[in-house]
Amino acid sequence: MFLLLLSGVLLAWLLGRKLYARYWYRGLSVDIFFQERFIYEGDTSTMKEIVVNDKLLPLPALEIRFSSNRNLEFLNDASANTSSTDRSYKRDVFSFLFHQRIERTLSFTAHRRGYYQIYDVSLTGYDFFFKSGYYADLHPDTILYVYPRQVDTHRIALLCQAISGALISRSRLYPDPFEFSGIREYRKEDPMNHINWKASARTGNLMVNQFDSTTSISLSVLFDMEDRLILKYEDLVEETIRIASSLAGRLIRDRMSFHVVSNGFDAATDAPFSMYLKAGGGKIAQLNQKLACMDSSQVAYSTAELLQREAALNRTEHTYVFISKNREDDLAEAFQALAGTSNHILWVLPIRTADVPSLEPPTLPHVTLFPWEI
Repeated sequence: MFLLLLSGVLLAWLLGRKLYARYWYRGLSVDIFFQERFIYEGDTSTMKEIVVNDKLLPLPALEIRFSSNRNLEFLNDASANTSSTDRSYKRDVFSFLFHQRIERTLSFTAHRRGYYQIYDVSLTGYDFFFKSGYYADLHPDTILYVYPRQVDTHRIALLCQAISGALISRSRLYPDPFEFSGIREYRKEDPMNHINWKASARTGNLMVNQFDSTTSISLSVLFDMEDRLILKYEDLVEETIRIASSLAGRLIRDRMSFHVVSNGFDAATDAPFSMYLKAGGGKIAQLNQKLACMDSSQVAYSTAELLQREAALNRTEHTYVFISKNREDDLAEAFQALAGTSNHILWVLPIRTADVPSLEPPTLPHVTLFPWEI
């Protein structure tokens, strides 16, 4: 009897192994993805794990392992079975009956801007005897852009006023037909094509559309990512990127067109960063995607060369917003070349609070300094 029972157990074990070896992965689907395509630095978001065992064969245990960048920190229950070294490694275990779906939400915080993926997803399935593992690898197609954190541009209110004040000029002779600002009563000097007939019928008097005027100002935003000293100031470089992103968003809201230029690399083109933002063009998301992908440890050329390259364009009556932590004496000549005789440079200087007492305002003509303490 004992031998018969032992033979039955052995037969069941052999059949079970063969059955699971052939069918454990059939009807099994695993989907791991970011629920949002983009968030901002410091925001909290979630990943989804959706696992389905769509067959009659139960799966006593399914182990899922994957990794992501360690700048994405798992929170609360999601932090269980997580370790962080060069990456953040996550391990989850599921148990399925037949035709069952399990869904889990993993919350995390993004501590740094960047372009993130989910890596190295491996599955290990076990039968009822837990003696053998069955393996499979997946390659999820999911990405997350972490945009630079938006800073309060009111901290540089004078800078924003200096730029925005040049945009709307209500006293210009030639109104901009795209800048509608309201309705007023008709005057004899108003052109007939400005009459608002619906408003006129409603009020009983001739009414005309009123338009603001936009001045055509010439503007470039330059942000410098060079960190050449032995003692690195990564926090100041990151703040430079945040200021550039936040200021660009504000200028677009103020209906301005401008260039954004840097000595950092555009990851999509592997060339020095350069982008033209047209007023109302809706390219802020594209700008932030590019900024999220920039590697702050690599630059195409020095701070001085960034200024010299812009000076070589020989622009006149141009306003430059220059965002840089670098304030070495050897930049004076490059500043003078960029300013020329008619250009104005608004220099936003990210600086640590402890270094403020040693700050000496520049004595260069056409350069206005805006210290930015962090």
